[in-house]
Amino acid sequence: MQSSDRPPDPKAPPGGEIPLAGEGRRRKPWGGRFHENQAPLFERLNASLPYDYVLAPYDLRGSRAHVRMLGSVGVLAPDEVGDLLAGLDQVEEEMKAGAFPWDLGDEDVHMAIERRLTDIVGSLGGKVHTGRSRNDQVVLDVQLYLRDAVRGHLGRVLDLVSALLQAAERSTGVVLPGYTHLQRAQPVLLAHHFLAYVSMLERDAGRLERWFESSWMPLGAGALAGVNYPLDREMVARELGFEKVAPNAMDAVASRDAAFEYLSVATGCALHLSRLAEELVLWSSQEFGFITLPDTWTSGSSIMPQKKNPDGAELVRGKAAGFLGRLTALGALVKGLPLAYNKDLQEDKLYLFATRDELDLCLESMSAMVATLAIDEDRARVAAEGGYAQATDVADYLVARGLPFREAHHITGRLVALVAGQGRPLASVTLDELRSLCPLFDSTYYQVVDLDKVVAGKISPGGTAPRRVAEQLSDAFDWLTTTRSRVQEAGPGAGPDA
Repeated sequence: MQSSDRPPDPKAPPGGEIPLAGEGRRRKPWGGRFHENQAPLFERLNASLPYDYVLAPYDLRGSRAHVRMLGSVGVLAPDEVGDLLAGLDQVEEEMKAGAFPWDLGDEDVHMAIERRLTDIVGSLGGKVHTGRSRNDQVVLDVQLYLRDAVRGHLGRVLDLVSALLQAAERSTGVVLPGYTHLQRAQPVLLAHHFLAYVSMLERDAGRLERWFESSWMPLGAGALAGVNYPLDREMVARELGFEKVAPNAMDAVASRDAAFEYLSVATGCALHLSRLAEELVLWSSQEFGFITLPDTWTSGSSIMPQKKNPDGAELVRGKAAGFLGRLTALGALVKGLPLAYNKDLQEDKLYLFATRDELDLCLESMSAMVATLAIDEDRARVAAEGGYAQATDVADYLVARGLPFREAHHITGRLVALVAGQGRPLASVTLDELRSLCPLFDSTYYQVVDLDKVVAGKISPGGTAPRRVAEQLSDAFDWLTTTRSRVQEAGPGAGPDA
């Protein structure tokens, strides 16, 4: 099939479609020992350019730092440094303008940039690769990309925490049933429920921040053994914002545990989002009816005019499967690889790029849905009243009167069976009926089954009593302020424009 007959590549970089292998092919930079050209089909299999073009801003950052370092240690003359930096600036301008001449024959983003740099500055462009290999170059690019991704995720996690805290503030007086086994269990404040997700996201944020401990600057490792130049790797690390330099050249180019850790943290966060999305799906159903999602985050049916489907939440829930799949795929990819670099590792970027985009999308979507949902306080309270969620408090009431808990549990179970069979609430039971079950009951029972008093009675730290929820809210707002300030002070760090 000719290039003109081919549909546009959805992964193609800005500025045009990547030509088919063989179109405009040139001598490979590494091709001195080869007598034949690569088969066109192998060129397509081998090329990562259709997706690793995303790394171009990071590759340019790394190349600038590398060139400046080569100049500082005397490997490049000052005028060579200036010409190479000017050439890299022109490459970046062409990319931003969509005028960069991408060619699949370049194989990857590194060779594409070096080839264009050589077009601009002549043979001097070949010196940009002095003292490095594509093996350490690509790990550097990925590390820079992930540092940028993690900071972006952190900001979006904090935005979702903020949305949940605002929703919690709006619902401090809303009582609904808490569930176990998806059966009504004990009444809780809706704010308490929202704060549970805040706690999950606080841990996600902590894991994202700790990820930087695994991010080491790899450039200077070369292919696997180091290089024959007196590189100042610490200078490169400082310019690019790394705290540590990878101490072992083989490990630097062969390991992908930082990428695996990133996928693990992202997947854990996606699972939390999926659980929150499931709550929104359930709560917005006619069977529950605790919330209503806005029209802007729902869809209709092509055949049933009455439908208002929570598709936004369902899609966030569904996307969690992809996070699990990509995490498993990277683990399977690296599990049997010998040291050091193997071409299999080229595939890691497919999992990383998709994860970054999907997690940002899911976080932003959940923030928007939480911020705009409407709460039906009356419907929630009726559900809490109707599920005998005060039963545990009745058992505790009998325990306080001297009954062993197991016996109190049994008597309360008989009480629930009595009223459930007649469709009556616990508050409707007469004193005679109560005493027929246990003589320890008296009129104070009716205070025990009062819904607001049941909720207020959960006074243990972390409980759903209003004063405990107020403490949790205050602590969470303090955490949010402190964490946002710390993240902002850290700055963009690995961002392409830093």
